[in-house]
Amino acid sequence: MASGPDFEQIRQARERIAPYVYRTPVLRSASLDRASGARLFFKCENFQRTGSFKIRGATNAIYSLGEGIASRGVVTHSSGNHGAAVAYAARGRHIPAWVVVPENAPEIKRRAIADFGAEIVTSKPTLDSRESAAREILDRTGATLIHPYDDDRIIAGQATATVELIEEAGELDYIFAPVSGGGLLSGTAIAAQSLQPRIRIVGCEPARADDAFRSLKSGHLEKNVTADTIADGLRASLAERTFAILRERLDRIILVEESEIIAAMRLVWERMKIIIEPSSAVPVAAAISGKLDLSGRRVGIVLSGGNVDLARFFDS
Repeated sequence: MASGPDFEQIRQARERIAPYVYRTPVLRSASLDRASGARLFFKCENFQRTGSFKIRGATNAIYSLGEGIASRGVVTHSSGNHGAAVAYAARGRHIPAWVVVPENAPEIKRRAIADFGAEIVTSKPTLDSRESAAREILDRTGATLIHPYDDDRIIAGQATATVELIEEAGELDYIFAPVSGGGLLSGTAIAAQSLQPRIRIVGCEPARADDAFRSLKSGHLEKNVTADTIADGLRASLAERTFAILRERLDRIILVEESEIIAAMRLVWERMKIIIEPSSAVPVAAAISGKLDLSGRRVGIVLSGGNVDLARFFDS
């Protein structure tokens, strides 16, 4: 059995975070159903506090800390959404937070981190640079690392979105979710298969940041040397923990191109009248791509967030 939280830990996480997060809606769309041939159920974490699912894991991890440890503060590295979630949860506990942010992170996500009171430290846009900067802060402050995905508390918190999705949607044939470091997808898989053992889990990944696809194909952990994708929340690589969980539980990974991501995002904006970010559009693009026959199937899709830097799309 792969490492990772069990369903009891997910249940405890749900109780712990309930006062601090929203139970987000599950929406339907006749237009998207026609595009996919399936019955789609969208778990709208774009309506979540801080604008993404990340608040679930960050809140579970930070509120799990004892008072003495928590008082020294927390540190993380993040392209944006996890950093904002850590900053928000730390503010709720009245403790300091430091967030290492790559220099190419969207400005809207940087502003959110600062607005929630965290201290931002800028790094080069590589995992090594982010981790090095985080280690320096940890050594200097004695704070606790809240890793974006390589942490059972984070995975258990992210899993609560899928528990809510299944409670509302009922029996599903598939769940599609984006994959980056693998915290959301790992939690999705554990929660879904605990509740519905025959459900199939599909990871969705940009072709320009395909480390999870390559890792599962080769059987050993691969890294992204570069990750030049519009889906800025999906540029991280799997950890050993999340890789082990996904090797055991994942049905497949579907890769999508940049043009498919943009088209799917626009389709959701136009037809569902809600704003999602490019990372959220990746599983939508996979579902309507025809790369997996979903005819007549009931499919859950996790819309992971809605923090869009609109200037990137409309300045021109």
